[in-house]
Amino acid sequence: MTRVAGLLLAAGAGRRFGRPKALVEHAGRLFVERAVDVLRAGGCDPVVVVLGAAAAEVRRHARLGDARVVVNPDWASGMGSSLRAGLAVLADEDAAAVVVLPVDMPGVTAAAVRRVAGHAAADALAAATYGGVRGHPVLLGRAHWAGVRAMTHGDVGAREYLRSREVRPVPCDEVASGADVDRPGDLPSG
Repeated sequence: MTRVAGLLLAAGAGRRFGRPKALVEHAGRLFVERAVDVLRAGGCDPVVVVLGAAAAEVRRHARLGDARVVVNPDWASGMGSSLRAGLAVLADEDAAAVVVLPVDMPGVTAAAVRRVAGHAAADALAAATYGGVRGHPVLLGRAHWAGVRAMTHGDVGAREYLRSREVRPVPCDEVASGADVDRPGDLPSG
């Protein structure tokens, strides 16, 4: 079986939300805890969590189990630096691919992670789709990690890299929601 790592991007300050989204509690759990569990339940091993804003507070309050926590000192520059930091940590792992998930997507389920991870190979690129639109989680085969790291900047993650490549669409409409949470009003009910 192909080993797939999980990479949770949870470093942002959540300016539009009013606080770091890693610390947002919804349905009795912190976003960061829920997302780690979704990646694990989706078959990812290891799971790496990239923190930044309020990293010490997240470490104090979140139950992350055996997830490997990395603090991105450049978190304020945007998601690109967190993606680079996480991929750098995974370079020493023997995973063929990584499933990337931003912390602010509480509608993503383990079933969606499993579907996307099911396309893992060193040269693979895959992404969940919702209503035919590409979203998260995204799978990056190891052969693409250096290229992704080279093209990420500011608040741009792998988008530019993926734009010019063939990315396998993985429909996840019936098992997950691809909506992100930018403001408190975006929180799903429940």
